[in-house]
Amino acid sequence: MVAQGFSVDLNKPLVFQVGHLGEDYEDWVHRPIVTKEIPRFFANGFMECLTRTVWWVVPVIWLPVVFWCLTISIRMGNTLPQLVPLVSSGILLWTMIEYSLHRFLFHMKTKGYWGNTIHYLFHGCHHKYPMDGLRLVFPPAATAIICVPFWHLLHLLMAPSAAPAVFGGGLLGYVIYDCTHYYLHHGHPSKHPAKHLKRYHLNHHFKVQNKGFGITSSLWDIIFGTLPPAKTSHQKN
Repeated sequence: MVAQGFSVDLNKPLVFQVGHLGEDYEDWVHRPIVTKEIPRFFANGFMECLTRTVWWVVPVIWLPVVFWCLTISIRMGNTLPQLVPLVSSGILLWTMIEYSLHRFLFHMKTKGYWGNTIHYLFHGCHHKYPMDGLRLVFPPAATAIICVPFWHLLHLLMAPSAAPAVFGGGLLGYVIYDCTHYYLHHGHPSKHPAKHLKRYHLNHHFKVQNKGFGITSSLWDIIFGTLPPAKTSHQKN
């Protein structure tokens, strides 16, 4: 691929190449390569390994943490019926975070070397290689780093017994999100709502990339006016 005189060699590690695309990075990264081959990011084997995560690691690592959070909340006095609205609010909060991250961080416009490089690592790689199954879910270390400030923020804003339950609900929402996202790319749903969600998400990848930022739900796209045009979003992919 040639942009501003710079050619990205797809047969070499990509991460430290894409920054050189400058203003043409945006166009390049949104021209997807649909292949199940796994592109190489780094020449260093250890760094390369850190970028690859199999999907089932997400529920295996984080569902026990969800259970631990709910257990703490119960031990602090909440009953099971009281947990329902707390966990539900956490899941709803996650859908808002999911939408906001996807729209404002993962789709930020970049043109500088390091901006392009960081964006490619965060999300650009997924748009360039949407079928890369090892870079579709968040690496656990990255998730843990993001979780820490949210844990402390919730404890500042609400009762000590409620915060763990809301956090657990948010974490459960994240697990549902990452597993759903993987399934929408690699599964073959034949019935709604999964079939609709797959069509909705692939529409974002291949047709209207500045709309349709919700993964598990189109709720916030509806509220904030980023719903794709009706005719486009219902076309078959």
